[in-house]
Amino acid sequence: MPGAGGAFEVEVDGDLVFSKHAEGRYPELQELKEAIAARLA
Repeated sequence: MPGAGGAFEVEVDGDLVFSKHAEGRYPELQELKEAIAARLA
């Protein structure tokens, strides 16, 4: 049975770069790529 309200969080080196819970949505692919690239820069 599918769950509801699951977490989707992306971290880079322990730092949160995207949280579905905080944003209320899934990220767009480009948005996620840019967030990760900015954190790695």
